[in-house]
Amino acid sequence: MALRDLCEQYNISFKKQLGQNLLLDENINRIMVDAAAVTLEDDVIEVGAGLGALTGRLAERARRVLAIEIDRSFMPCLEDQFGGNERVRLFRGDVLNHDVEKLVEEFLPGAQTLKMVSNLPYYITTPVLFHFWESTLPFERMVVMMQEEVALRMVDPVNGPDYGVLALAASLFSEVDIVHKVPRTCFRPQPRVDSCIVRMRRHEDRYPGLQAKFLMRIIRSAFAQRRKTLRNSLTKSGTFGVPRDVVLAAFESTGIDPGRRPQTMSLDEFAALAREIRKGI
Repeated sequence: MALRDLCEQYNISFKKQLGQNLLLDENINRIMVDAAAVTLEDDVIEVGAGLGALTGRLAERARRVLAIEIDRSFMPCLEDQFGGNERVRLFRGDVLNHDVEKLVEEFLPGAQTLKMVSNLPYYITTPVLFHFWESTLPFERMVVMMQEEVALRMVDPVNGPDYGVLALAASLFSEVDIVHKVPRTCFRPQPRVDSCIVRMRRHEDRYPGLQAKFLMRIIRSAFAQRRKTLRNSLTKSGTFGVPRDVVLAAFESTGIDPGRRPQTMSLDEFAALAREIRKGI
């Protein structure tokens, strides 16, 4: 049944506050599933299942799909389509209020290869990405449709105008590429911006022995006020809280000028600095 007909049948109206839009081009879902290279060995989490168009395509290729939807009004449509499908598990709730690990344990027990494929509402894109990146579970691939502006921030190079925490985190946790641009005309109601499909392929362990959370703590502190020098951000920031002498010694050991701004620092440089700081704590 056409998605528009499903909306009418289930009396569904899209809520602006939840960033809901109807994707008119079904080919986009195929591109997303292909980009994720979904196979029968994969267990997939979909955030924001909506009317189930992407869910259906994932269910055809995956071992199991956990389809998460926050909006109660979509659940009858999803239950009628997938309630009897052994490959699909439905969960109504806000993924940001639940541990990814616990969701997988409950709905996808015994999962070996995990992937995340989602058409995310713009307003939760970044929080959801960090929610999955910072989980203890290894997601082999994440393929997400997101606002073009956010996608470009993820791949912005060092010293680029939008280079910051998001680009560094994306590079830390995965290899990132933009797969496909999706114009705003593909949606109803039509948003004010275009979208992109972004693919993230997991790094095995980019910096062995260095905790990603500690590295991200340094990066976030450095960018808390991006116009400040690293010296000021990391020695006077209440969010970081490492003794000043330890931070300055780390700058000296790595040869990194503490007078630099955070947007001039590569991920490798932040990692080197983090290792030295960790040694001194």
